[in-house]
Amino acid sequence: MTIDSLMEQRRPRRPVQGVAALLLPYLGNGQVAVDAFQRQAQHVHQVRLMSAVNMDTGYVNYLSDAEKVEVLRWTREALGKKVPFVAGAYIEGQEGDAVSLYRRQMDSIFSFGGIPIIFQTARLHGKPGKEKIALYRSVCRGFDHVIGFELGAMFAPNGEIFDEETVRGLMEIPELKGMKHSSLDRLTELRRLALRDQIRPEFRIYTGNDLGINRIEYGSDYLLGLAGFAPEKFAERDRLWLAGDPAYFALSDALQHLGNVAFREPVPAYKHSAAVFLHLLGRIPTSQTHPQNPQRPIWEAEMLRQCAGRLGYDL
Repeated sequence: MTIDSLMEQRRPRRPVQGVAALLLPYLGNGQVAVDAFQRQAQHVHQVRLMSAVNMDTGYVNYLSDAEKVEVLRWTREALGKKVPFVAGAYIEGQEGDAVSLYRRQMDSIFSFGGIPIIFQTARLHGKPGKEKIALYRSVCRGFDHVIGFELGAMFAPNGEIFDEETVRGLMEIPELKGMKHSSLDRLTELRRLALRDQIRPEFRIYTGNDLGINRIEYGSDYLLGLAGFAPEKFAERDRLWLAGDPAYFALSDALQHLGNVAFREPVPAYKHSAAVFLHLLGRIPTSQTHPQNPQRPIWEAEMLRQCAGRLGYDL
Protein backbone atom coordinates (compact mmCIF):
# COMPACT_ATOMS: atom_id res chain seq x y z
CA MET A 1 0.00 0.00 0.00
CA THR A 2 1.51 3.33 -1.07
CA ILE A 3 1.48 6.64 0.77
CA ASP A 4 -0.79 8.05 -1.95
CA SER A 5 -3.34 5.27 -1.47
CA LEU A 6 -3.25 5.75 2.30
CA MET A 7 -3.71 9.51 1.97
CA GLU A 8 -6.78 8.93 -0.18
CA GLN A 9 -8.47 7.64 2.98
CA ARG A 10 -9.32 11.17 4.15
CA ARG A 11 -13.05 10.95 4.78
CA PRO A 12 -16.16 13.07 4.56
CA ARG A 13 -16.98 14.61 7.91
CA ARG A 14 -18.75 12.21 10.26
CA PRO A 15 -19.94 12.22 13.87
CA VAL A 16 -17.03 11.15 16.06
CA GLN A 17 -17.23 9.00 19.17
CA GLY A 18 -14.84 10.64 21.61
CA VAL A 19 -13.65 8.90 24.77
CA ALA A 20 -11.57 10.68 27.41
CA ALA A 21 -9.29 8.61 29.64
CA LEU A 22 -9.63 10.03 33.16
CA LEU A 23 -6.70 10.85 35.38
CA LEU A 24 -6.92 9.49 38.92
CA PRO A 25 -6.21 12.60 41.05
CA TYR A 26 -4.62 12.59 44.47
CA LEU A 27 -4.82 14.64 47.64
CA GLY A 28 -1.75 15.94 49.43
CA ASN A 29 -1.93 13.05 51.89
CA GLY A 30 -1.61 10.50 49.10
CA GLN A 31 -5.28 9.46 49.10
CA VAL A 32 -7.36 9.49 45.92
CA ALA A 33 -9.29 12.74 45.46
CA VAL A 34 -12.59 10.93 44.91
CA ASP A 35 -14.77 14.03 44.61
CA ALA A 36 -12.47 15.53 41.97
CA PHE A 37 -12.40 12.24 40.08
CA GLN A 38 -16.18 12.06 40.05
CA ARG A 39 -16.45 15.68 38.90
CA GLN A 40 -14.19 14.80 35.97
CA ALA A 41 -16.49 11.94 34.95
CA GLN A 42 -19.55 14.16 35.21
CA HIS A 43 -17.90 16.93 33.20
CA VAL A 44 -16.90 14.53 30.43
CA HIS A 45 -20.50 13.32 30.20
CA GLN A 46 -21.86 16.88 30.23
CA VAL A 47 -19.77 17.80 27.18
CA ARG A 48 -20.99 14.61 25.45
CA LEU A 49 -17.84 12.54 25.50
CA MET A 50 -17.51 9.14 27.17
CA SER A 51 -15.25 8.46 30.16
CA ALA A 52 -12.65 5.71 30.28
CA VAL A 53 -11.37 4.62 33.69
CA ASN A 54 -8.78 2.17 34.94
CA MET A 55 -6.70 3.06 31.91
CA ASP A 56 -3.02 3.92 31.70
CA THR A 57 -4.03 7.51 32.55
CA GLY A 58 -5.71 6.15 35.67
CA TYR A 59 -2.60 4.22 36.81
CA VAL A 60 -4.24 0.85 36.15
CA ASN A 61 -0.82 -0.85 36.19
CA TYR A 62 -0.32 0.31 39.80
CA LEU A 63 -3.79 -0.48 41.19
CA SER A 64 -4.88 -3.61 43.04
CA ASP A 65 -8.04 -5.43 41.95
CA ALA A 66 -9.83 -3.98 44.98
CA GLU A 67 -8.77 -0.46 44.02
CA LYS A 68 -9.96 -0.98 40.45
CA VAL A 69 -13.37 -2.02 41.76
CA GLU A 70 -13.47 1.15 43.85
CA VAL A 71 -12.82 3.21 40.71
CA LEU A 72 -15.68 1.42 38.95
CA ARG A 73 -17.99 2.16 41.88
CA TRP A 74 -17.01 5.85 42.00
CA THR A 75 -17.59 6.13 38.26
CA ARG A 76 -21.04 4.56 38.39
CA GLU A 77 -22.02 6.75 41.36
CA ALA A 78 -20.90 9.85 39.47
CA LEU A 79 -22.67 9.00 36.20
CA GLY A 80 -25.89 7.49 37.47
CA LYS A 81 -27.42 4.21 36.37
CA LYS A 82 -27.49 4.32 32.58
CA VAL A 83 -24.53 6.36 31.31
CA PRO A 84 -21.98 4.05 29.62
CA PHE A 85 -18.27 4.21 30.27
CA VAL A 86 -15.17 2.25 29.28
CA ALA A 87 -12.93 0.48 31.81
CA GLY A 88 -9.66 -1.40 31.50
CA ALA A 89 -9.34 -5.15 32.03
CA TYR A 90 -5.70 -5.46 33.10
CA ILE A 91 -4.09 -8.73 34.21
CA GLU A 92 -0.36 -8.12 33.94
CA GLY A 93 1.61 -9.63 36.80
CA GLN A 94 -1.24 -11.86 37.95
CA GLU A 95 -0.92 -15.63 38.24
CA GLY A 96 -3.39 -18.01 36.65
CA ASP A 97 -5.17 -18.76 33.41
CA ALA A 98 -5.27 -15.64 31.25
CA VAL A 99 -8.82 -16.23 29.98
CA SER A 100 -10.17 -16.67 33.51
CA LEU A 101 -8.30 -13.60 34.76
CA TYR A 102 -9.64 -11.42 31.96
CA ARG A 103 -13.20 -12.69 32.25
CA ARG A 104 -13.23 -12.15 36.01
CA GLN A 105 -12.31 -8.50 35.52
CA MET A 106 -14.74 -8.12 32.62
CA ASP A 107 -17.56 -9.55 34.74
CA SER A 108 -16.76 -6.91 37.34
CA ILE A 109 -16.75 -4.13 34.74
CA PHE A 110 -20.07 -5.31 33.28
CA SER A 111 -21.60 -5.52 36.76
CA PHE A 112 -21.07 -1.74 37.00
CA GLY A 113 -22.44 -1.15 33.51
CA GLY A 114 -19.06 -0.53 31.91
CA ILE A 115 -17.60 -1.58 28.57
CA PRO A 116 -14.34 -3.53 29.03
CA ILE A 117 -11.23 -2.75 27.03
CA ILE A 118 -8.69 -5.58 27.01
CA PHE A 119 -5.19 -4.49 27.96
CA GLN A 120 -2.52 -6.68 26.43
CA THR A 121 -0.39 -9.05 28.46
CA ALA A 122 3.30 -9.77 27.95
CA ARG A 123 2.58 -13.49 28.31
CA LEU A 124 1.32 -13.39 24.70
CA HIS A 125 4.43 -11.71 23.30
CA GLY A 126 6.04 -13.94 20.69
CA LYS A 127 3.03 -16.25 20.45
CA PRO A 128 1.57 -17.06 17.01
CA GLY A 129 -1.23 -14.81 15.84
CA LYS A 130 -3.68 -17.73 15.78
CA GLU A 131 -3.04 -18.36 19.47
CA LYS A 132 -3.68 -14.73 20.33
CA ILE A 133 -6.90 -14.66 18.32
CA ALA A 134 -8.12 -17.87 19.95
CA LEU A 135 -7.48 -16.43 23.41
CA TYR A 136 -9.38 -13.23 22.58
CA ARG A 137 -12.29 -15.30 21.23
CA SER A 138 -12.49 -17.16 24.52
CA VAL A 139 -12.15 -13.95 26.53
CA CYS A 140 -14.92 -12.16 24.62
CA ARG A 141 -17.38 -15.05 24.24
CA GLY A 142 -20.84 -14.18 25.57
CA PHE A 143 -20.20 -10.49 26.26
CA ASP A 144 -22.22 -7.89 24.38
CA HIS A 145 -19.57 -5.25 23.80
CA VAL A 146 -15.79 -5.46 24.20
CA ILE A 147 -12.99 -3.21 22.92
CA GLY A 148 -9.51 -4.43 22.01
CA PHE A 149 -6.26 -2.55 22.52
CA GLU A 150 -2.92 -2.20 20.79
CA LEU A 151 -0.53 -0.38 23.11
CA GLY A 152 2.95 0.58 22.00
CA ALA A 153 5.84 -0.42 24.24
CA MET A 154 6.69 3.27 24.75
CA PHE A 155 3.61 3.41 26.99
CA ALA A 156 4.01 0.11 28.85
CA PRO A 157 6.19 -3.03 28.51
CA ASN A 158 3.16 -5.33 28.28
CA GLY A 159 2.03 -3.51 25.12
CA GLU A 160 2.42 -4.87 21.59
CA ILE A 161 1.55 -3.73 18.08
CA PHE A 162 -0.01 -6.74 16.36
CA ASP A 163 0.80 -7.90 12.85
CA GLU A 164 -1.90 -7.39 10.24
CA GLU A 165 -3.13 -10.98 10.17
CA THR A 166 -3.68 -10.90 13.93
CA VAL A 167 -5.61 -7.65 13.63
CA ARG A 168 -7.71 -9.16 10.84
CA GLY A 169 -8.57 -12.11 13.06
CA LEU A 170 -9.45 -9.88 16.00
CA MET A 171 -11.74 -7.77 13.82
CA GLU A 172 -13.67 -10.93 12.96
CA ILE A 173 -14.60 -11.62 16.61
CA PRO A 174 -18.27 -10.52 16.76
CA GLU A 175 -18.23 -9.42 20.41
CA LEU A 176 -15.24 -7.17 19.73
CA LYS A 177 -16.79 -3.91 18.52
CA GLY A 178 -13.66 -1.81 18.18
CA MET A 179 -9.99 -1.40 18.99
CA LYS A 180 -7.90 1.37 20.50
CA HIS A 181 -4.68 1.79 18.53
CA SER A 182 -1.71 3.41 20.29
CA SER A 183 1.37 2.97 18.13
CA LEU A 184 1.92 6.74 17.71
CA ASP A 185 2.59 5.83 14.07
CA ARG A 186 0.32 7.43 11.49
CA LEU A 187 0.99 4.94 8.69
CA THR A 188 0.26 1.93 10.87
CA GLU A 189 -2.97 3.57 11.95
CA LEU A 190 -3.98 4.32 8.37
CA ARG A 191 -3.43 0.65 7.55
CA ARG A 192 -5.72 -0.31 10.43
CA LEU A 193 -8.44 1.95 9.01
CA ALA A 194 -8.00 0.50 5.52
CA LEU A 195 -8.29 -3.03 6.89
CA ARG A 196 -11.38 -2.04 8.89
CA ASP A 197 -13.03 -0.66 5.75
CA GLN A 198 -12.19 -3.84 3.86
CA ILE A 199 -13.49 -6.46 6.28
CA ARG A 200 -15.79 -4.81 8.85
CA PRO A 201 -16.77 -1.17 8.21
CA GLU A 202 -18.80 -0.83 11.42
CA PHE A 203 -15.76 -1.75 13.55
CA ARG A 204 -14.46 1.31 15.40
CA ILE A 205 -10.80 2.25 15.39
CA TYR A 206 -10.18 4.49 18.40
CA THR A 207 -7.01 6.45 17.85
CA GLY A 208 -4.77 6.56 20.88
CA ASN A 209 -2.30 8.81 19.06
CA ASP A 210 -1.87 11.84 21.30
CA LEU A 211 0.78 13.06 18.85
CA GLY A 212 -1.62 12.84 15.87
CA ILE A 213 -5.09 13.76 17.05
CA ASN A 214 -6.33 14.67 13.55
CA ARG A 215 -6.95 10.97 12.86
CA ILE A 216 -10.65 11.84 13.02
CA GLU A 217 -10.19 13.34 9.55
CA TYR A 218 -9.47 9.83 8.27
CA GLY A 219 -12.37 7.99 9.87
CA SER A 220 -11.06 7.29 13.37
CA ASP A 221 -12.87 7.73 16.63
CA TYR A 222 -10.65 8.37 19.65
CA LEU A 223 -9.82 7.23 23.15
CA LEU A 224 -7.17 9.63 24.39
CA GLY A 225 -5.48 10.52 27.64
CA LEU A 226 -5.07 13.98 26.14
CA ALA A 227 -8.85 14.35 25.91
CA GLY A 228 -8.96 14.08 29.70
CA PHE A 229 -6.88 17.26 29.97
CA ALA A 230 -9.52 19.40 28.25
CA PRO A 231 -12.64 17.38 27.35
CA GLU A 232 -14.74 20.45 26.54
CA LYS A 233 -12.14 21.59 23.99
CA PHE A 234 -12.16 18.17 22.32
CA ALA A 235 -15.95 18.22 22.21
CA GLU A 236 -15.86 21.70 20.66
CA ARG A 237 -13.28 20.56 18.12
CA ASP A 238 -15.47 17.60 17.15
CA ARG A 239 -18.49 19.86 16.64
CA LEU A 240 -16.46 22.26 14.49
CA TRP A 241 -15.22 19.37 12.36
CA LEU A 242 -18.70 18.00 11.81
CA ALA A 243 -20.04 21.44 10.93
CA GLY A 244 -17.22 22.17 8.48
CA ASP A 245 -16.27 25.27 10.46
CA PRO A 246 -12.71 26.44 9.62
CA ALA A 247 -12.20 27.31 13.30
CA TYR A 248 -11.61 23.57 13.67
CA PHE A 249 -8.04 23.90 12.45
CA ALA A 250 -6.83 26.46 14.99
CA LEU A 251 -8.40 24.57 17.90
CA SER A 252 -7.06 21.23 16.67
CA ASP A 253 -3.58 22.73 16.35
CA ALA A 254 -3.74 24.17 19.88
CA LEU A 255 -4.79 20.79 21.28
CA GLN A 256 -2.03 19.10 19.32
CA HIS A 257 0.50 21.54 20.76
CA LEU A 258 -0.65 20.53 24.24
CA GLY A 259 -0.26 16.88 23.23
CA ASN A 260 3.25 17.42 21.91
CA VAL A 261 4.31 19.03 25.19
CA ALA A 262 2.54 16.58 27.51
CA PHE A 263 3.48 13.37 25.66
CA ARG A 264 7.17 14.07 25.14
CA GLU A 265 9.75 11.58 26.44
CA PRO A 266 9.53 9.88 28.84
CA VAL A 267 5.98 9.25 27.64
CA PRO A 268 4.59 7.73 30.89
CA ALA A 269 5.30 11.06 32.63
CA TYR A 270 2.37 12.55 30.69
CA LYS A 271 0.23 11.64 33.71
CA HIS A 272 2.19 14.13 35.79
CA SER A 273 1.66 16.68 33.00
CA ALA A 274 -2.07 15.92 33.19
CA ALA A 275 -2.09 16.45 36.94
CA VAL A 276 -0.22 19.76 36.60
CA PHE A 277 -2.56 20.95 33.84
CA LEU A 278 -5.79 20.00 35.63
CA HIS A 279 -4.48 21.56 38.83
CA LEU A 280 -3.74 24.79 36.93
CA LEU A 281 -7.36 24.77 35.73
CA GLY A 282 -8.56 24.30 39.32
CA ARG A 283 -10.19 20.95 38.57
CA ILE A 284 -8.16 18.78 40.93
CA PRO A 285 -6.77 19.72 44.35
CA THR A 286 -3.07 18.95 43.76
CA SER A 287 -0.64 18.07 40.97
CA GLN A 288 0.39 14.98 42.90
CA THR A 289 0.49 11.65 41.02
CA HIS A 290 0.64 8.03 42.02
CA PRO A 291 4.02 7.69 43.81
CA GLN A 292 5.35 5.22 41.23
CA ASN A 293 4.64 7.45 38.25
CA PRO A 294 7.56 9.22 36.49
CA GLN A 295 7.71 12.95 37.22
CA ARG A 296 8.13 16.06 35.08
CA PRO A 297 10.55 18.88 35.97
CA ILE A 298 9.59 21.70 38.31
CA TRP A 299 9.10 24.11 35.40
CA GLU A 300 6.36 21.95 33.83
CA ALA A 301 3.64 24.28 35.11
CA GLU A 302 4.93 27.23 33.12
CA MET A 303 5.02 25.23 29.87
CA LEU A 304 1.48 24.01 30.42
CA ARG A 305 0.27 27.47 31.42
CA GLN A 306 1.29 28.63 27.93
CA CYS A 307 -0.56 25.68 26.38
CA ALA A 308 -3.67 26.58 28.39
CA GLY A 309 -3.49 30.17 27.20
CA ARG A 310 -3.36 29.09 23.59
CA LEU A 311 -6.54 27.08 24.21
CA GLY A 312 -8.29 30.13 25.59
CA TYR A 313 -8.15 29.36 29.32
CA ASP A 314 -7.72 32.45 31.47
CA LEU A 315 -5.37 31.44 34.28
